Amino acid sequence: MKLLLLGNIGGTEILLIVLLVLLLFGGTKIPELMRGIGKGVKSFRDGMDGKPDPEDDKKDKQ
Repeated sequence: MKLLLLGNIGGTEILLIVLLVLLLFGGTKIPELMRGIGKGVKSFRDGMDGKPDPEDDKKDKQ
């Protein structure tokens, strides 16, 4: 399996990266970390499409 942006990374390297992430963040923090990354990517895509940020509306109402 070749990933376009990562070059020639094989299964062993991916396994080592996953294990390193598990050791650094622990099993309970990983879903929270992924959720934050997903929100960031969605916000970036919405910004590129010119959609308004729903977080700005919440800040204005407070």
